[in-house]
Amino acid sequence: MPDQDEDSRRHAWERVTGYPALAASFLFLIAYSVGILWVGQPSWVSVTLAVILIAVWAFYVVDFTVRLLLSKRKGLFVRRHPIALLSVILPLARPFLLLTGLARVRAFRGNTPSHLRRRVLVFAGAFIIMFIYVISLAELHVERYAHGSNIKTFGDSVWWACVTMATVGYGDYYPVTPQGRILAVILMMGGVVIVGTASATIVNYLNERTQHLRRHPDDAAVDPAQVRDDSDDRG
Repeated sequence: MPDQDEDSRRHAWERVTGYPALAASFLFLIAYSVGILWVGQPSWVSVTLAVILIAVWAFYVVDFTVRLLLSKRKGLFVRRHPIALLSVILPLARPFLLLTGLARVRAFRGNTPSHLRRRVLVFAGAFIIMFIYVISLAELHVERYAHGSNIKTFGDSVWWACVTMATVGYGDYYPVTPQGRILAVILMMGGVVIVGTASATIVNYLNERTQHLRRHPDDAAVDPAQVRDDSDDRG
């Protein structure tokens, strides 16, 4: 019973802090973006952004600590909430907490294959956009003023991130700092995971659709050319 009371208190805490946590993640993303993209910003802007970033980090620390203390199986809680843990340690992980808000959307709930496929595709798409954006910001931050760097603008950084994730490797833009190369490795690893997940989802969908049509041959799609012919006849 005490363990159940602890979990109920944790769930109550999460219900209260769920939306504030999403707001804090969005605020961090805005402050982080402005801090990097606004070149030559006034000192008061720099101070304000620093205060916001510190306040958001403090919120994450308090939130994760309270949730951990109220969990009866702390190891399991940490394994199930890796982004929350990383958001306390790594600033770059904090914007990804916004993606947890997708679980609150009613259309993505459910345990059917279609619900699962929808969640995977939408989450993967949102993750790709967030991943490229955050890595591009960080890459620009560490490369812009480095000696010998050719990544000088946000456009350069986004192009480099897209080319790197797609494994095209034109070589027109590349990191020269150790931090930038570490970010490149993270981007490559993320690209492999994303492509693998998307491929597995598509293959699973095709297998599921093929099995369904074998069981229900009458559900096969109508020939698009036939549909156009019928439409012309009716016209």
